Amino acid sequence: MSPPTIVIAGAGQAGSHTAASLRELGFDGRVVLVGDEPHLPYQRPPLSKGHLTGSTSRDNLWLHPSKFYEQHEIQLHLAESVRRIDRTNARVQLGNGAFLDYDHLVLALGARNRTLQVPGAELDGVVGLRNLSEADDIRDRLGRARHVVVVGGGFIGLEVAATAAKLGIEAVVIEVADQLMGRVLSAQMAGVVLDAHRSRGLRVELCTSVAGLTGAAGKVGAVTTTDGREFPADMVLVGIGAVPNTGLADDAGLKVDNGIVVDEYLATDDEQISAVGDCTSCPNRFAGGRPVRLESVHNATAQPRTLAARLVGRPEPYNSVPWFWSDQADLKLQIAGLSAQSSHAVLRGDVEGGRFSAFCFHDGALHSVESLNRPGDHMAARKLLALGDCLTPEQAGDPNFDLRAHTAAHAAAGSIRT
Repeated sequence: MSPPTIVIAGAGQAGSHTAASLRELGFDGRVVLVGDEPHLPYQRPPLSKGHLTGSTSRDNLWLHPSKFYEQHEIQLHLAESVRRIDRTNARVQLGNGAFLDYDHLVLALGARNRTLQVPGAELDGVVGLRNLSEADDIRDRLGRARHVVVVGGGFIGLEVAATAAKLGIEAVVIEVADQLMGRVLSAQMAGVVLDAHRSRGLRVELCTSVAGLTGAAGKVGAVTTTDGREFPADMVLVGIGAVPNTGLADDAGLKVDNGIVVDEYLATDDEQISAVGDCTSCPNRFAGGRPVRLESVHNATAQPRTLAARLVGRPEPYNSVPWFWSDQADLKLQIAGLSAQSSHAVLRGDVEGGRFSAFCFHDGALHSVESLNRPGDHMAARKLLALGDCLTPEQAGDPNFDLRAHTAAHAAAGSIRT
């Protein structure tokens, strides 16, 4: 009998980590990794930061060197994609027409940027940032730009805007909501970050949106907002969120609902197909067990470990503490947990000095911790959230309370996963 074959559709961080985790946990069958980009699998966080300034070299982007895949017998199909899933015959068809049989299929399809639906969105100079070629293009444009407008006050938009401002480019952020990073941050932390960006020369316009883009000779030249203002722009970065790539799963009849629906073991409703990363909607105990779709490096690395363990016969539910980070100029923002259900934030640290954390509670229970330039709090928060209900708002707000010792004492009772 031939060894089993696992085909992984998508060679981003989730797909690459799935392949590596399978080998690390002893899977000795065939592993095939299919990716639609011509590059080796690479890290995405530096694309909006160090890669734009040149402080991160191209060679440091790769998740693994090419010899890693050879040594671990991971077959790479680069510049290729899965076009169709044939569930009846347990095979996939590639874009070149070839078929790959599988014993198990992993969908690590990622997400794609939302597009701006306004007049002029097709002009040259209107860009998004999702992959390496787009990052290369943005870096080149930043070298020539005098005016940059960023549409969207989320992580990617603020990281690029902060980089542009640091390079001496006049940068403007346009955000439709009344605060920055509204989906992930408390109002208190968002306000501090807003003030910090403005003090560093970044212009941020809240509560307005883009009405249209204008230009000449097919190139963007200005952005008009719904309140009638106009901002000059050599480049417009659109950072208004992403949508999961679910078309392949939907066409195959798999359940889709804001992502490919999986259970706590990352299994779809087909026992031969699983999914990981940005494209998945997965039950999350930090959201009360509700299905959640998370876009984060942590999710793209932790989910593959859980899946690989199941595929080698050591199943464990996915219950890792969600965490995120964003480097915006000299602001290091780290978040542990999910803040959507939080209603009360307790601040701890030096708020005026920009080194503090917001401990977010709901009904007295800790739901998330947002840390600005305070990494020790972040690491403690991940452990505290994994332990469960063991911190009160009064303890969090007491500057003399030893958070690290408290965390260590509770962790000593047993192992935790962060």
